[in-house]
Amino acid sequence: MTRIILRDLIEADRTRIHAWRNSPEVAAYMYADHPITTAEHDRWFDGLAGDVRRRYWIIEVNDEPVGLANLVNIDRTTGRCDWAYYLASPSVRGLGVGSFVEFWVIDYVFSVLGLRKLWCEVLLSNEAVWGLHLMHGFEREALYRAHVIKNGEPADVVGLGLLAEDWAGRRPAMRERLLAKGFDIA
Repeated sequence: MTRIILRDLIEADRTRIHAWRNSPEVAAYMYADHPITTAEHDRWFDGLAGDVRRRYWIIEVNDEPVGLANLVNIDRTTGRCDWAYYLASPSVRGLGVGSFVEFWVIDYVFSVLGLRKLWCEVLLSNEAVWGLHLMHGFEREALYRAHVIKNGEPADVVGLGLLAEDWAGRRPAMRERLLAKGFDIA
């Protein structure tokens, strides 16, 4: 059975995450369109400590770090935050890891944090990821035309949102889907 956990970042993750952020497989879908320097990465990593508006986890599959998930702009006043994740290891793609992470993070946002909305932005060209979000109940709320620059060219971005009440209706089907794939879901 595939064992997936999301664990807090530790100092030993600093170098690994920097390499992931600059890898072609991850960088292709990030907003940054330049190689991230060590100094830039260190400022970002050091800034995570004590920031209650951000939360990051390392995704591990069978005890191997394979990706990163995060929440940013956690706003208890408005009851919302945005999120993103990536799988840096090609070996775990297609195993359902993305669906597990999606389920886990959504549950965390609505059950643990008690927020009312989770939202995200995804490059329009990353159809697999925004399609996964739609499958989990997200609604396409926006199309940001020429929103970022990728490879020197303007790129469109899809804005998606999920409300707590929509997740409550969608959760049982997504839970059953993961259980059928052999994942241990509460």
